[in-house]
Amino acid sequence: MFRELAMEFWQGKKVFITGHTGFKGSWLSLWLQLLGAELVGFSLAPPTQPNLFETAQLRKGMVSLLGDVRDFQLLQTTLKKYQPEIIIHMAAQSLVRYSYLAPIETYATNVMGTVNLLEAARFTNSVKVLINVTSDKCYENKSPNRSYREEDRLGGYDPYSNSKACAELITQSYRSAYFKKQEIGIATVRAGNVIGGGDWAKNRLVPDIINACIDKKNISLRYPHALRPWQAVLEPLSGYMMLAEALYLSSSSSHYAESWNFGPDEENVKSVSWLADYIIDCWKSPIQWNLDRADFPYEADYLKLDSSKAKQHLGWRPRKKKKKCLNQTIAWYQAYQRKEDMYKKTLCQINDFMHESIDTKELKVKIKKIIKDKK
Repeated sequence: MFRELAMEFWQGKKVFITGHTGFKGSWLSLWLQLLGAELVGFSLAPPTQPNLFETAQLRKGMVSLLGDVRDFQLLQTTLKKYQPEIIIHMAAQSLVRYSYLAPIETYATNVMGTVNLLEAARFTNSVKVLINVTSDKCYENKSPNRSYREEDRLGGYDPYSNSKACAELITQSYRSAYFKKQEIGIATVRAGNVIGGGDWAKNRLVPDIINACIDKKNISLRYPHALRPWQAVLEPLSGYMMLAEALYLSSSSSHYAESWNFGPDEENVKSVSWLADYIIDCWKSPIQWNLDRADFPYEADYLKLDSSKAKQHLGWRPRKKKKKCLNQTIAWYQAYQRKEDMYKKTLCQINDFMHESIDTKELKVKIKKIIKDKK
């Protein structure tokens, strides 16, 4: 079993993140800034207004570059310039419904963007670890009421899900054909349905519900009875970081150079309608949800990951119960409505998440220092 995520490992590590301006990428970027990594981000401009990247003032603590993973030459030039040790690939077209409208963009970004990054990485001598973030939707969804394991068949009904299955296969090929010989540890990670402050993407359930509460307008749900594995955004991110550390430090990286699931425990699997009711009630909003009877594209009724492998071999475990996760998410958006310092608010939520595994006093001192330095 690998040890808990350690603050000292990331101090001074050269880390390259694609998609750092997105929701998950922004949370990860701030966390790595806190841990002292030398961070370079490569991404399109923030996908929404507002967005967490700008709200939490992340640009000040990293090198932030605008770039498209579909541009191989730019990727290659950038990696050679900054010589990262660890790459975390998060850039993606990540919306299922949008993928039906823009399949070419989805495949170009998620498939060829992955090829471009892997190809550029194999010609960058500094790279030791590469984590490719895919999705829980990469599995062929033909087994209702069963949790998916890493060895299950890949598939994907919609263009987004299918493109992520393709990205998994591409990573397998590059691992076998190139990275094993170069002793680069490469792994894929699968998670989904993350919840946290700072997400304003369209057609995502939590932002849609919170916006409805703010606007005091009823919300329509497409699949209210669909079951989803809800988890705090920091849960899978902690897994990605633990895996990167294990790959970096392991004398035999092939033990960790595989695919990994990071999903919540069974008790956090709840219906869409349950989530909507909980948020509306906590917000003390007068709104209600109703069934949207329009003809929508296919979505799975049930989707859950089996994370036994990560628990057994990495020592990773989900920490937050669903209600605490939702309460903190709601608190983040309410703080934003009150125009609080969201950089400080976001850092404090990271501190709250980490307090079980490291010295809380040490982290609080560090948070106070970086907030003071930023001002």
